[in-house]
Amino acid sequence: MDISLKQDGGILKEVIQEGAGDELPTHGCKVSVHYTGTLTDGTKFDSSRDRNEPFKFDLGKGSVIKAWDIGVATMKKGERALLTCAPEYAYGEAGSPPTIPPNSTLKFDVEVISWQGEDLSPKNDGGIERIHITPGEGYSTPNEGAIVEVHFTGKYDNKVFEDREVTFTVGEGSEANIIPGIEIAVEQFKKGETSRLIIKPKYAFGIDGSQKYNIPPNATVEYIVSLKKFEKAPESWSLDSQDRIEQSKLFKERGTGYFKNGKYELANKLYKRIQSYLESESDKSVEEAKNSLLLASHLNIALCQLKLKDYFEARSAASAALKLDPNNEKALFRRGQALVSLKEPELASKDFSRCLEIDPNNNAAKQQLAVCTKILNEQLQKEKKIYANMFDKFAKMDTQVKTN
Repeated sequence: MDISLKQDGGILKEVIQEGAGDELPTHGCKVSVHYTGTLTDGTKFDSSRDRNEPFKFDLGKGSVIKAWDIGVATMKKGERALLTCAPEYAYGEAGSPPTIPPNSTLKFDVEVISWQGEDLSPKNDGGIERIHITPGEGYSTPNEGAIVEVHFTGKYDNKVFEDREVTFTVGEGSEANIIPGIEIAVEQFKKGETSRLIIKPKYAFGIDGSQKYNIPPNATVEYIVSLKKFEKAPESWSLDSQDRIEQSKLFKERGTGYFKNGKYELANKLYKRIQSYLESESDKSVEEAKNSLLLASHLNIALCQLKLKDYFEARSAASAALKLDPNNEKALFRRGQALVSLKEPELASKDFSRCLEIDPNNNAAKQQLAVCTKILNEQLQKEKKIYANMFDKFAKMDTQVKTN
C-alpha cells in the first residue's frame, strides 16, 4: 500500500500485525516504537529490539526521517508493519555513513507500542495532553489577551458533564469558568482546530474537584475543544510608544477592577502585562508616564501577592518598586509586611522605621514596628535561655570531671 502523500511510491506499507482500536497518533504525540532497519539486500543496520529498549520520538516534528513521520501516523497501537522507504523519504543522496550508503532504499519493521498526546503543559509535566482530531488553518495562534470563541465538551468517567460555546479573553478565562488546562492549550490552537485534551487535576479541578459537575477531588478530565475563531491582542512591538502607554493604562484599570472584586490572581496578570509592554520602552517623551505605570504595577503586584500569601514574590515586587522610587512609602510598608511573614523582623523593622521617617504619623507602620520589636525581644529572650542552659550544662560537666 502506497502511503506517501504524493502517491509516488516513496513509502510502501505492509501490515504484519493488526493493531487495536481505531485511534491513530497525531502530530506532536510522543510515540514509543520497536523497530529493525535493513537495507534492501537484508543487511541490518539498526534495531531497538537488539537493544531491548523502545525508541521514542515526537511525531511530525522532523526528529525522524519523513517516512517515519508519515508512516507511523497511519498505525494503531499494537500494529506492526513493514515500511519500505525510498531515499527521498529516508536519508537521501547523502545516506548515513558508514551504515547506510547514499541513495539507499530502506526497510523498517516497525511496531507501535504506545503513545501519549502532545504535552502542552507549561512545565512539560504531562498535565495537558493534546491529540489532534481536526487540524487548524495557517500558523497563527491566540496570544495572551486575545478574544477567542471556543466550543468544548467535558467528560469524566465517559460521562459528559459540560457542553458549551463561550467567548473569553485569554488570560482571564476563570471569569468564564474556564479551567486552566483549556486556557493554556488554546494558546497553541490554530483557527478551526479541534483536539482532544486530557487534563490532569493540577490544570483542571484540583484537589477540591467540582461539586457543580460532580467531579471528585484529584480527577483527570477530558475535553473535546474546537477553536471557532479568535482576534489576537495587539503585540507590544506592533504599537507606538503612546499606544503602549494607553494600553498599559487599560491593563491597570482592569486589574484594579479585578482586585476590588477579590480576584487577585487575575489582577496580578493584568499588572504584569504592564511590565511586558513598558519595560523595554525607551522613548524619552513617555518616560514619566512609563515610570508611573511601572511603579504602580510593582506596588499593586506586591499587594496582590500579600493577599495571595506569596511573600517572596511580594518582597520582590516591592523591591522593584523601590528601585524606581527609593522613598516610596507604600513599597517600604508592603516589603516590611512580606518580611514579617518571612520571619525577617530585623529587616522588616528597618522598612517600617524608614516609613516613619517619611511620615511620622503613619500609624500602621508604628503598629508593625511594634510587632517587629516584640518578635525580636522574644527571640532575644529565647537565645538567652538557650545560652544559659548551655552554660549550666558545661558547669555540671566541669564539676563531674573535677570530682572524678
